[in-house]
Amino acid sequence: RDDAHVMPPKQLKTVLNAQWGEGWLARLKRFDVRPVAAASIGQVHRAQTKDGRDLAIKVQYPGVAGSIDSDVKNVGALIKMTGLLPSGFALDPYLEEARKQLHAETDYGAEGAALAGFGALLADDARFVVPSGHSDWSGPQILAMDFVESTPIEDVEGADHATRDRVSHDLFDLMLRELFDFGLMQTDPNFANYRYRADTGQIVLLDFGASRTLGADVGDVYRALMRAGLSRDRAGLIECARKIGFLSDDLSSDHTDQIVTMMEMVFGALTQARVYDFGDTSLAKALQSKGAALAKDGFIPPPLPMDALFLQRKFAGMFLLAARLRARVGVVSLIEKWI
Repeated sequence: RDDAHVMPPKQLKTVLNAQWGEGWLARLKRFDVRPVAAASIGQVHRAQTKDGRDLAIKVQYPGVAGSIDSDVKNVGALIKMTGLLPSGFALDPYLEEARKQLHAETDYGAEGAALAGFGALLADDARFVVPSGHSDWSGPQILAMDFVESTPIEDVEGADHATRDRVSHDLFDLMLRELFDFGLMQTDPNFANYRYRADTGQIVLLDFGASRTLGADVGDVYRALMRAGLSRDRAGLIECARKIGFLSDDLSSDHTDQIVTMMEMVFGALTQARVYDFGDTSLAKALQSKGAALAKDGFIPPPLPMDALFLQRKFAGMFLLAARLRARVGVVSLIEKWI
């Protein structure tokens, strides 16, 4: 996340020379050789240009892009060897999507474009800070952006209840805007991609390498799903779940019933009170129990469309973050704005 092994200074200099050319240090007022963060694909350095810009310089590890295909293949082999997956589960499409996603995340040019895109979409929303990119210091393996003083989003856990509630509310609101308004979603809810400015109360958004343009009908079918769930329309819920891919004709009626019941549990919990308390773990425990029972009963998940897979990852990540902050959010009111 932010404390991985770092490149030795000599290797770092080689990478920067290849990207910026010899003599790049003379064009900067300051460059911190020690990274402020180091994660799985690259590390981040702080620098200051001679014209006064305070920058975060994201530097990709050499060889990362070239190792993705073999790494994913090896992980797939290990997963299959464990025997943990149900017989008949089609893993290969997910591995292929993981491979493509990781390659996309090494494309810093595309990430820079996504950074600019989200910056434009949220330019008038004072709740969020999207750092500006700096193309004159960016390249294929380097992404330069504003350095924004901030703290990890988990630090909000120690704030008062009103702050925890507001931060979680704003992130859920943003997620629904991505789905229903932007048609573009940052699909990686890793906590490291969200930071907090205590002095302004703003949420800083980082890392747009996993940005995904959603299919034209995705928002419509999720809108119908949420409408059916909130109105306790079981038939409508089943119809939408089939359209998305959660259900298939191959599932037994018993497994279909169990899955729909789990979905109804979620909507029931959300509508039980206008404000949902994410500090209450009873829903998560009940769903975990139901899921374990499904697995024990031989349930094989149908192949899920990738848009839905990435959406569910984002939903789950926001749920986990709100639970970490023990926040109370009027989720239903936020959804009702869109349905």
